[in-house]
Amino acid sequence: MESDQRKHLRELGVTIGRLPTGPLNAITDVPGVWVGQSTVLRDQPHIARTGVTVIMPRSGHIHEDFCVAGYHRFNGIGEMTGLPFLEETGLLTAPIVLTSTNHVGTAQSALVRYGAQHYGGFAYKLPVVAETWDGWLNEINAFPLTEVDVTTALELAGSGPVAEGNTGGGTGMICHDFKGGTGTSSRQVQVEGETYTVAALVQANYGDRHLLRVDGVPVGRILDKNRVPLPWDTPPESSSIIIVLATDAPLNALQCRKLAQRGAVGLARIGWIGDDGSGDLFIAFSTGNSYPPVAEGLISFRFLSAFQTGLLVEAAAEAVEEAILNALCMAETMTGYKGRTAFALPLDELVEIMHTYRALPG
Repeated sequence: MESDQRKHLRELGVTIGRLPTGPLNAITDVPGVWVGQSTVLRDQPHIARTGVTVIMPRSGHIHEDFCVAGYHRFNGIGEMTGLPFLEETGLLTAPIVLTSTNHVGTAQSALVRYGAQHYGGFAYKLPVVAETWDGWLNEINAFPLTEVDVTTALELAGSGPVAEGNTGGGTGMICHDFKGGTGTSSRQVQVEGETYTVAALVQANYGDRHLLRVDGVPVGRILDKNRVPLPWDTPPESSSIIIVLATDAPLNALQCRKLAQRGAVGLARIGWIGDDGSGDLFIAFSTGNSYPPVAEGLISFRFLSAFQTGLLVEAAAEAVEEAILNALCMAETMTGYKGRTAFALPLDELVEIMHTYRALPG
């Protein structure tokens, strides 16, 4: 019998990779990185299974101190706003917002409005807002998310543990034909005697059951539709993942892009191939340098050499892999629009499978 209590992957005895996690095993292990979420669950007047997740660097003061950033498009059937500006400048200048496909405009307007009202007209311009499609469980064309929900997530942003599974932007998402959602993980590495953190937060809404692998074990082929029902007879065309990587290592924009690219290794390890209808988009930012919005003359800037990033990219791959698996492990079975149900990954059966294939302790 499956336990009602959801657990993180490590609480089940499964460890991904070799690098140590940060204290929280979350993106908030990177100093100054905050997360805020607003979850919208209701049945009247429409079925709402949606929400918004905000990643806020610089302890809420990114408008006063920008972050170097880069992005990667593994597959482009999706949306992440603000990328031309980011590519041109190599800078992230506002919080990152993750939400549902139909609410990108709502989230962007709310974020720009919030910045203008609190910090002046030039704050939070051209922000990064990214989406995945929750229209199987959420009555997406009723547009249930409002600017108030985005503002709530901004005002709730803070350090500390991050709620995972059916939370924030991940509320209505489905991953590898199980209930998906929000997940996070972190790694710590030492480079030239300094300890740095690399962490990921994902909004996981992609993938076919038969492709799912956990630490190399073909879990999806074992837990097929005869053991855990699929959420659909014929899957919709849209399926995507947004991956946000953060680090306090001093990097330049090209190195941030490299970090974003290597995050795709973690996605591949779980068994995703970037199918035709998928939007698999990555963004990575570094808090390791200060970059004031108005700067005259030269800016003092430091970054690791091109040959010192090996552990960082390994950490990125591990953190992404575990963050996705945490999203699956923490998500709960959900019934939504038109009575459709997405079933959670059964943790008791997962542990049994991993015992069989990997001889887990205990």
